[in-house]
Amino acid sequence: MSKQDQPAASTTAVSNAEPVDTSHDKIEQLHTLTSRIANELERSRIAQYTELLNRPWKLIWLNLLSGSARGVGIAIGFTFFAATIIYVLQVLGALNLPIVGDYIADIVRIVQRQLDMNTY
Repeated sequence: MSKQDQPAASTTAVSNAEPVDTSHDKIEQLHTLTSRIANELERSRIAQYTELLNRPWKLIWLNLLSGSARGVGIAIGFTFFAATIIYVLQVLGALNLPIVGDYIADIVRIVQRQLDMNTY
């Protein structure tokens, strides 16, 4: 063999050493992908969602119930928030701080003036 033939022989040996993708490997990859998609669909509960869409009265009931719960939650949250703000203002008013006390006094005067006016 000449030196010119040796590189060609070595490249053929390298190309034969690469793994060849068989149809069995492709089927295995397809099976893995299909299983992963099926698990994702099962976790997203798409079957329960489509069942809910086919029963409109149940969907209406669930939306009514969740809307009522959200409304009650907002009302309770706002009550706690407003009570906290009022408590803080009472504490600040009791301290007779010059700037804050004047501000609260102005608010009280404005409210009193509005109550004294007969708007009807």
